[in-house]
Amino acid sequence: MDTPCNKFFWSPRGIRLKISIMNGPPHILIVDDHREIRDLVFRILTREGFRVSTAQDGRTMRKVLADARIDLVLLDIMLPGEDGLTLCRSLRAASQIPVIMLTAKGEEVDRIIGLELGADDYLPKPFGGRELVARIKAVLRRSRIAPEVETKLKPKVYRFDRWALNSQARELAREDGVTVPLSSATQVSRLRKKIERDPSDPKIVQTVWGGGYIFTASVIE
Repeated sequence: MDTPCNKFFWSPRGIRLKISIMNGPPHILIVDDHREIRDLVFRILTREGFRVSTAQDGRTMRKVLADARIDLVLLDIMLPGEDGLTLCRSLRAASQIPVIMLTAKGEEVDRIIGLELGADDYLPKPFGGRELVARIKAVLRRSRIAPEVETKLKPKVYRFDRWALNSQARELAREDGVTVPLSSATQVSRLRKKIERDPSDPKIVQTVWGGGYIFTASVIE
């Protein structure tokens, strides 16, 4: 039996996380206010060999995060009290635990906002068990970092023009203190709106006709 070595820390957003050094199957946290969905997903993931915990709201989610090492969170957008987008923002500010958003809405805006806030993937309801498991495994392959190693990583910061880019947090900080989150798939037009003084006349990310784009600002590490 594995013996965990547990460490605790408080995040800036008040989420108390437990960092455990332990071997074993990935531990998935399901956050959904519908008991039937929690029970169904619990059974599916347990059969696949995952360890599984459940929570019906943000308060319970925080308690689970404080008491157990979690490798991935399945987070429903539509929750009572704090919604999934708010919880995703808080969770991402505290750690790099992978997050898959669950949503019953077909509106693209919810998916985009979730990804902008740092979610690693999204899955619309209703979904099949095989797709759910496949997405979980894919996200874990892409983004799983040993927590005890992650806490020792120092974010690399690149400075250019009036901006400072935190590559680990995927966040831009402007010289006047304004911060801008970045998604993992920021489009050039959207990026220009965030960093250019005049997006219609870009000076940092310029277009090379027939060749793509070029980043022209001087960068200081």
